[in-house]
Amino acid sequence: MKSLMTYRQAVEQLYALGNEVSTAKLGLDRIRLLLRRLGDPQAACSYVHVAGTNGKGSVSAMVEAGLRGAGIRTGLFTSPHLVEPTERIRIADEPVSEDEFAAAFDEVHNAVARMMEAGELDLHPTYFESVTAMAFLVFRARGVEIAVMEVGLGGRLDATNVIAPRLCAITPIDYDHQNYLGDRIEQIAAEKAGILKAGVRAVFARQSAAVMCVLEARAAELDISFEKAEEAVVSDVEITSSGSSFLLDGERVTCPLAGEHQVDNAIVAALALRRLGYSCAGIAAVRWPGRLEHVAEQPDIILDGAHNPAGARALAKYIRQTWPDRSVQLVYGVMQDKPVREMTCHLFPLASGVVVTAPANTRAMPPGDVIREATPHPCVSSAPNIRAAIEMARDKAGFDGVIIVTGSLYLVGEARALLVE
Repeated sequence: MKSLMTYRQAVEQLYALGNEVSTAKLGLDRIRLLLRRLGDPQAACSYVHVAGTNGKGSVSAMVEAGLRGAGIRTGLFTSPHLVEPTERIRIADEPVSEDEFAAAFDEVHNAVARMMEAGELDLHPTYFESVTAMAFLVFRARGVEIAVMEVGLGGRLDATNVIAPRLCAITPIDYDHQNYLGDRIEQIAAEKAGILKAGVRAVFARQSAAVMCVLEARAAELDISFEKAEEAVVSDVEITSSGSSFLLDGERVTCPLAGEHQVDNAIVAALALRRLGYSCAGIAAVRWPGRLEHVAEQPDIILDGAHNPAGARALAKYIRQTWPDRSVQLVYGVMQDKPVREMTCHLFPLASGVVVTAPANTRAMPPGDVIREATPHPCVSSAPNIRAAIEMARDKAGFDGVIIVTGSLYLVGEARALLVE
């Protein structure tokens, strides 16, 4: 594929479509029409479909690593990106090139222009719909055998739900995006369960009783078989600051992603790989930046995109287990639609100091608003941007402290661009 526009032009046009969350238009009609015009590229390979609230990106990355380790030519589609949009579409765990990304957008954009001129579309597909279509084009062009698709928002009406997967996995479901998915956990679970399809096996992560009831009921309606992670035979669990390992029905599974919660994610990924007929050995090679990622020393700097209450709880548990005797400086920034008090009540009490800032995003909550809504802290300050925030935290942390950048994946991405070569 060749593009008439540059990568930066393609990215600017994508961003001009509006923020992918605030402009989300849930529904499959538009994406199906677009894909039909593009020759249904989504039909060119097999898929694993992953939904959930927390851990769906980690599970997607682990399943992809396992498939790749088994010699499969893999694709991986995830969101959001940390630094560059090319990260969203990966072949064999490598982001597509800027030229390939631009060419895919060019093809989608030109198809949309023709469809709008013919009256086949009422408006341009959203940011997320466009990138989803681009991923399908790239996977077809690159001869991908199995692609792992992470749901963007919800599941039932998410643009990724046009695929016919070989297997579905649903990670832990919690409250998030209630303005789109509903205020009750049962409503949210029903939207996530919308990826389940007749004849397609499924794996369910450990869930609350209310959520599992919804998932099991939907599976019964479709008459599909499923496996529950909570029923897996797991033993000899070893957790360190840099990962974990355990025995799953006697097979050793090694996960290099930090945090006790990654054990549960690795169990889901391992069960999915087994259901597909592949070994779990490849999970040991997984990479998933920005999730309890250690990027610097003296002081230690950890990046973690804990962007909802469940993620904040997991990060708080990691801090207590890993850094119980160290001074922790928190660099914190969130989006406007997040329950700040509910998130910060888990994290702020564990920090010696907090520097509040805002990612460079139109949906970011101003630092002053964060401070007003957050759990009160005796040593809180604000910074105009991530660079200044990290410098302030370094001054406070000294040589032996720990700095944790969290609250938003957008903020983590900006920090990563500064700290990781």
